[in-house]
Amino acid sequence: MRLKRIIIYPKDIQRITGKSERYGRQVIRKIKEELKKDDHQLVTIHEFANYTGIDADLINEFID
Repeated sequence: MRLKRIIIYPKDIQRITGKSERYGRQVIRKIKEELKKDDHQLVTIHEFANYTGIDADLINEFID
């Protein structure tokens, strides 16, 4: 069984959206602000999926 990641990174968002890595950092920052997370806390794929409305299974296909 292959382990899957639960954290999303700016480079992942770049692959999913086709936009820049900087855009990915901005999205992660907005999610952290909305969820009131500290800077050291990470954003999960599930949180990203909820924020964007993209199905988590579809996201996992892009980051595997």
